[in-house]
Amino acid sequence: MHTQQVRRKDFSGIWVALVTPFCDDANAEVDFPALQALASKLISEGVAGLVICGSTGEAAALSEEEQLQVLDAVLAVVPAHQVIMGLSGNHMQQVLHRLASVGQRQPAGILVTPPYYIRPSQAGIMQYFNEIANASTVPVLLYNIPYRTGVNMELTTLQQLARHPNIVAIKDCGGNLQATMQLIMDGDIQVLTGEDHQLLSTLCLGGVGGILASAHLRPDLFLRLQAYVNAGELEQAREIFYRLLPVMQALFEEPNPAPLKAALATSGIMQACLRAPMQAASADTAGKLLHSMAQLDIIE
Repeated sequence: MHTQQVRRKDFSGIWVALVTPFCDDANAEVDFPALQALASKLISEGVAGLVICGSTGEAAALSEEEQLQVLDAVLAVVPAHQVIMGLSGNHMQQVLHRLASVGQRQPAGILVTPPYYIRPSQAGIMQYFNEIANASTVPVLLYNIPYRTGVNMELTTLQQLARHPNIVAIKDCGGNLQATMQLIMDGDIQVLTGEDHQLLSTLCLGGVGGILASAHLRPDLFLRLQAYVNAGELEQAREIFYRLLPVMQALFEEPNPAPLKAALATSGIMQACLRAPMQAASADTAGKLLHSMAQLDIIE
């Protein structure tokens, strides 16, 4: 297939891995008014943009139709250049079909994991991403997250994919510092951390930002942290990072996004509902979260 080179975009900055609010009813329907209110609020607070239908957005619990409805709802209130759509699956033709539907809406990019569960070889991963990147009309961001997909994208695989003209950035959850540094040093692809607690170290190494679930809470501090690093004011950046760290830790004590939804529910902007088999955060985790949120003046 002939590759149509898409317009490159700068993906630097703090992107929020957006939750999908659900209604507190028997079917846990998507709460579109809450989704749009949350999306509008975060954009107004200055974040680079939103990543929807990722793991934080419980995409695996949404039908293909629901995922497109979520995308359309967010695009109704947020400029397309500030929206990245998650795309994952292990049925190639279905993934390409969904890609075509997403591409018609022209978001800023698509965030793509390797196929989960089937654990392909590195050659299989290469073929998968090349097919998607060749077919895509929007930029592709790699999402290396071995603990969810069951397969690691090795450095040489990432380096080869980074040379594809339509693959422009990576959400790095690979847990391999050597690979992270090498990709930054190569300069062929923008590196954003997907591990919230690695934001400061990734920025200091030369990464361009993060795609973070915890940036729902006090996004102003995340933005200030990056601004301080960019200005070389590392003492101030460290101070903010260690203020944020207890909240980050509490948010990931139990499977994401249960603690995050509990935190967001305290503001009244949405309910803490999840779709089974995801479970609500325990009272113990919620207690730790409330304590750390109070320290950040998120709640009184």
